[in-house]
Amino acid sequence: MLSHNLPTPKTFRPLAASVSLFALLAAAAPVMAQEAPPAPPAEQQQQAPAPQVATISRIKVEGNERIDAATVISYLPIQVGQTVNDALIDQSVKTLFRTELFSDVQIVMNGQEMVVSVVEAPIINQVVFEGNSALSKDKLRDEVTIRPRGVFTKAKVQADVQRIIELYRRSGRISATVTPKIVELPQKRVDLIFEINEGVKTGVENVNFVGNKAYSDNELAGVVVTRKSLWWKFFSSNDNYDPDRMDYDREQLKKHYTNRGYYDFRVVSAVAELTPDRKDFVITYTLDEGQKYNFGRVTVKTENDKLNGENLARILPIQPGQLYEADLIEKSVDTLTYAAGQAGFAFVDVRPRDEGNAESKTVDVTFNVREGARVYIDKIDVVGNARTLDRVVRREMLVSEGDAYNKALIERSKMFVNALGFFKEADIKETPGSAPDRTNIRVEVTEQPTGELSFGAGFSSYEKFILDVGITERNFRGRGQNVRARVSLGSIQKNVDLSFTEPHFMGRDISAGIDIFSSSYEYEGVSYSTKTNGAGLRLGYSLNGYSILRLRYNLRNDELSTTTSSACDDLLYSCGNGVTSSVGYTLSFDRRNDYVMATRGWQTILRQDFAGLGGDSKYIRSELEAHWYHGFRKDMILHVQGLAGNITPTNGDSIRINDRFFKGGTTFRGFENAGIGPRDTSSTYSLGGETYAIGTVELGIPNGLPEQYGLKTALFVDFGTMGGVDDRLKYCSATQAAAGSCVAGARLDYIKDDFSLRAAAGITIRWKSPMGPIQFDISQLLKREDYDKTETFRFSQSTQF
Repeated sequence: MLSHNLPTPKTFRPLAASVSLFALLAAAAPVMAQEAPPAPPAEQQQQAPAPQVATISRIKVEGNERIDAATVISYLPIQVGQTVNDALIDQSVKTLFRTELFSDVQIVMNGQEMVVSVVEAPIINQVVFEGNSALSKDKLRDEVTIRPRGVFTKAKVQADVQRIIELYRRSGRISATVTPKIVELPQKRVDLIFEINEGVKTGVENVNFVGNKAYSDNELAGVVVTRKSLWWKFFSSNDNYDPDRMDYDREQLKKHYTNRGYYDFRVVSAVAELTPDRKDFVITYTLDEGQKYNFGRVTVKTENDKLNGENLARILPIQPGQLYEADLIEKSVDTLTYAAGQAGFAFVDVRPRDEGNAESKTVDVTFNVREGARVYIDKIDVVGNARTLDRVVRREMLVSEGDAYNKALIERSKMFVNALGFFKEADIKETPGSAPDRTNIRVEVTEQPTGELSFGAGFSSYEKFILDVGITERNFRGRGQNVRARVSLGSIQKNVDLSFTEPHFMGRDISAGIDIFSSSYEYEGVSYSTKTNGAGLRLGYSLNGYSILRLRYNLRNDELSTTTSSACDDLLYSCGNGVTSSVGYTLSFDRRNDYVMATRGWQTILRQDFAGLGGDSKYIRSELEAHWYHGFRKDMILHVQGLAGNITPTNGDSIRINDRFFKGGTTFRGFENAGIGPRDTSSTYSLGGETYAIGTVELGIPNGLPEQYGLKTALFVDFGTMGGVDDRLKYCSATQAAAGSCVAGARLDYIKDDFSLRAAAGITIRWKSPMGPIQFDISQLLKREDYDKTETFRFSQSTQF
């Protein structure tokens, strides 16, 4: 009971301020309405004494145990020396109650001393749930707001009771009840127990549709989320009555119809009726389908000449006469917002207004584009980078402080920052600047390890045994520099390479690098081996936001040898040592939406190398590569790829065999390494080709496994051709004639060289294993030549750096 009615001196009228007093008055209101005493005369009312006041000389706190007296006094809106009256004391009582620290408060005046008597609210020792089986204790704990070591209040308990009941209602148990109980403990502590009677789960006996003509009940049943309860659907969670889910179903039905031309569709009613046995509900949706509409006039209105309405209308995904689709209006809003961002207007308000014409069955749409003044970038902040220097992130940004805000450049900058590979996540947000026409750019990054010391061992169907040891740092000293040292040992090839790349050479937007390499290769099926030592220099710079030019110079020394001396023909295999000095370039155009995991866009790469700046080899080597991506969904991406290459001698000599193209294995699935192209059928040696063209169509398919397993599957079709060796290889040479193997100048039938089509289809499984990427290819040949070397299964593993 809250009161403050201790006697005071006659000269000071008792002050009363109590929450319980208001409660008693409210409870007594009906009685007072029936037995109200007669009102005093007006003269007496006018002569009633006014509330008296007192000046506080001291505040005394009683009853507090855990809470310090000074803390209680600090909550009061009254201080020593202040003059108080009834209203201030009443306000003080309510203020202390609002802290939720006290279960009872009394304030009385004893002369000029204010006495504050409090009863502290109990502390919750633990929260216990009893009787629950359908919902776990963890789920219930997440729902309630009361926590152990918190303050107990009846209001909080009642609020949590309602939350638990609502949680059960959403799970289909509308008859669930919750009874809170309190177990008092020493030292002002209590255990709070929620006793739960879950009741029976109400299912859905049927979902009915009334008024539908264009779509059947079965089709609409697939649109709504609520499902009919069936005994064999053990894991279904949408087969119970939930009013919130019914509201969602109404929206789903509207979306279904309005995206198929039914502009004036509406759900007349959605009714859930309990069956006589009170176990299930019958849900009925009454529909008014209306008629199909087409888009009529589509116009864009702007308030600024810099955003031309006619030009904007041309980029809309809506065309007059097209079947009405509500989603196209939302897509159009996004398109206009993006276009305005490209023009430098950061905050535009695009409001579509549609007007249906019942006679012509058309919908006229007007997009009102309201743009503010051009917004400029005030400052760019990079946060979350504990190791990476700010400038490494900033140089990937296509905008700077003072530039006009450009949404397109901001989005592309985000892609560039993510493409660095230094961060688990990178996001760019806009915050208000120092003025209305200013905005701040906040680049938020989460760093991930970029250094790696790797030891890898593996086996592949081609390489047999593989051992990789490497150390790499992709963000050396936090400056974005790439340093790599790698040793790879296999049964067929051995490689040692060192490389260093500075992505911002001499403070300019130019990448520079140096490579030192040594390798040896035993060509299986070709019967020759090479040993190569060399070095290279690289430079690269961006021509614009979508294209990059890379220049290179390579100097290498090759030593070629054959397993049989009779095969060492100068023209065929170019045995012996040779030096190659070449310059080259790579020009790439990249319009993919993501450099790491593209789902839309295209990419083309042109490579050319010119050998002949000294050395023994002189040729022009050209390759063209193109990619196109289209994502139907996250795990279903179509990738179309095309590759073509040619190498042409510039001094009339033949192309050395190690400079020719060899395709197969991972470059043309279904065939072994060097499995297609010109071949010496007498020895089965591959001769390599001087021209090739290969196409690939690959479609990712869902495999039902969680993404964290790192397993991806795809269907593929590879097709292409390769050929074009020097004609002199096809006729008997003087050396061969002297050996008596053929007649000089005669056509060698065992040298096969044609451009016939090869094709294979199959499935690819890629696994990001702890030891590195592993790939399985299962192929079915569609087109081949008798002399090709084929394989239906390939397993390959490599260490990722």
